[in-house]
Amino acid sequence: MSKNIQSVRGMHDVLPADVKPWQQLEHSLRSLMHAYGYQEIRLPLLEKTELFARSIGDVTDIVEKEMYTFEDRSGESLSLRPEGTASCVRAGIQHGLLHNQIQKLWYMGTMYRHERPQKGRYREFSQLGVEAFGLGGPDIDAELIIMGARLWRELGLNNICLELNSLGTHQERATYREALTEYFKSRFNELDADSRARLDRNPLRILDSKNPEMQPLIGIAPVLSDYLGAESSSHFQGLLERLNKAGIDYQLNPRLVRGLDYYNLTVFEWTTNELGAQGTVCAGGRYDGLVAQLGGSATPAIGFAMGLERLLALLQKNTEPQPAGSPDVYIITIGEAAEAGGLSFAESVRNILPGRSIVYHCGPGGLKNRLKRADRSGAELALIIGDDELAKQTVLAKPLRNTTDSQLEVAEAALEDYLKTYFINR
Repeated sequence: MSKNIQSVRGMHDVLPADVKPWQQLEHSLRSLMHAYGYQEIRLPLLEKTELFARSIGDVTDIVEKEMYTFEDRSGESLSLRPEGTASCVRAGIQHGLLHNQIQKLWYMGTMYRHERPQKGRYREFSQLGVEAFGLGGPDIDAELIIMGARLWRELGLNNICLELNSLGTHQERATYREALTEYFKSRFNELDADSRARLDRNPLRILDSKNPEMQPLIGIAPVLSDYLGAESSSHFQGLLERLNKAGIDYQLNPRLVRGLDYYNLTVFEWTTNELGAQGTVCAGGRYDGLVAQLGGSATPAIGFAMGLERLLALLQKNTEPQPAGSPDVYIITIGEAAEAGGLSFAESVRNILPGRSIVYHCGPGGLKNRLKRADRSGAELALIIGDDELAKQTVLAKPLRNTTDSQLEVAEAALEDYLKTYFINR
């Protein structure tokens, strides 16, 4: 006999008991986006592989090793999205949203990377992405960072640190890359295997190494800030001035680089020491050349993304667990005549209490068994209709959580007033 089919490695189910924290976080994120005037855009899971090869870089680990790529039945190469920025830019160009326009957009959904699964990091992961187009000054950079600071406050998260750096222009970074390559080549025998593999392909990623033995070597490597021109330095100083005035604490990290090729100027990460090696909670930066790189007009742009699984893990470490959602009302009907009209009665209760959770008992069982089911559901109130209540056109209202409230027989005509009064007090 074959084994039961399991979920694909790195993909995960969110069970009913775990859904409520997701819903609460998603509500907080939607409210934050509304507060700052950002508009939601919804993007497809599948894109042409070329989109990511052109945006992320065809020699990056993401494109070469981590993307879920396949040919469809027409022979076209498609990929599950590994990140959202490229898709957002593609949609903006395709639908004429970016040319000579300012757009502030956000999206939320799943991304896919074939990485080694570990705590807080999955092959299927959920992400919030925020992108702003058409604004080239440091004020929008500051707004996105201030937005993140507000979110941590609202979620009650205190142990999150902001790290900042500037990558300069692509030309400045190219000059720096040459100097960095020469430096690491001169110390080639001291590099670990991972850094040697990155040396010719993307030497800036060596600066991101987590190997403790590499840190002394990285610590005396050339610094990108020494290669910035006046305009790049002015942009970065403008950002720091705005953050200082807003009271945002930060650390300058000259070794902070982003793993995607399209970034320039401002890059930032919000990090924590509470999640082990996976300490980055939110990361982003400016990518002024990407729109033109993907076929649009030259457009300044900046954005950030945060992994929701990682953020939920951090919330769970810092807040008391919340109980899973329970219904407000559990409806029980006993007897053939009452059961025939039970679903219709449940609909009338939902009309009285819009937005409340109303559960109607389906299936067999006597009154005692059904009351046990009602109590186990966590409902506040049970409404019971049997033959006697049906004959008298009444409903038996039984509070389940507050034992000081008495069970009452309520006339059907007075039920609406009773329910509204009952739940106003809760």
